[in-house]
Amino acid sequence: MSGFFKQIKNKKIDILNNSINNLIETFQKSNIEEWTYIFGSKKEIIKRNLIAGIFRGVGIGIGVTIITAILIIVLQRIVALNIPVIGEYITDIVDIVQRSR
Repeated sequence: MSGFFKQIKNKKIDILNNSINNLIETFQKSNIEEWTYIFGSKKEIIKRNLIAGIFRGVGIGIGVTIITAILIIVLQRIVALNIPVIGEYITDIVDIVQRSR
């Protein structure tokens, strides 16, 4: 009889070990350690948000500059095609942009 109870006990221990291992994997995947560290330290939150804000601002500035440059180049090429109605408006826009530099 004791062998039967040992088997049941071993199966329950195996199930418990598997459950604990699954729980550990879930915590590791969700970066629970990092979250607890962040929520525990206000300085860390401020530092991360400041750095993220700086990089977002720089990224937006670079992106807007590149898109504007591409748009101006496209408009200048349209003007070079001498399309009568559109060309005059685009010429005015390009002149305004170049004067504002």
